[in-house]
Amino acid sequence: MCFQHPDSERVWDYWRTGNQVHVRGPWTAVTPSTDVDEVIDQLCPAIMKLPHARAGEYGQEYCGAIYSLGEGTYYASMPSPLGESVPVGPAKQKKCIPPRYVADERGRPAILGDIHSHPWAPSPMSPGDRISATQIWSIRIQFDRACTIMKLVPFIENAKRPGEVYLRQEKRWKLVGIIRPKDKRYGLITAVDDE
Repeated sequence: MCFQHPDSERVWDYWRTGNQVHVRGPWTAVTPSTDVDEVIDQLCPAIMKLPHARAGEYGQEYCGAIYSLGEGTYYASMPSPLGESVPVGPAKQKKCIPPRYVADERGRPAILGDIHSHPWAPSPMSPGDRISATQIWSIRIQFDRACTIMKLVPFIENAKRPGEVYLRQEKRWKLVGIIRPKDKRYGLITAVDDE
């Protein structure tokens, strides 16, 4: 079985239905693993090889998904450049749309989180990336062209629990901030003290 755009005989890696983005999986550039962090650590180097992924203000942002088929292994989807229109020329307002669906002919994907890249550095997770209205999945991973990786755990299912923001350092996650329940709609981070 192959996944095709409904209006074409060509097999697509990504496509849209209305405002919803679909991506195909798995992406062969990223080795699957039972450790989701091993998948996450491969994403930035793989995406930075794609066209314009490192081109700064003239660059391209890519979105994808991390998912499982229920057998304990995590996979990365194909990355998608699909997004809202942005002005031609230099701009730090690049946008891609996080996928809602993964098509994998081997089974029914359960999406753990979305990922997206920024084509410049340094580029921490923006307020727009952190607000509750943009959260779909259990985690959000973002990285810049220097491969500085951040993770947001929004706890969207628990409005009373603060969101958590992490920075990947030396193959470990360091908690760098929380998003208090009253701040989730604005994506405001409260820094945490180093211990």
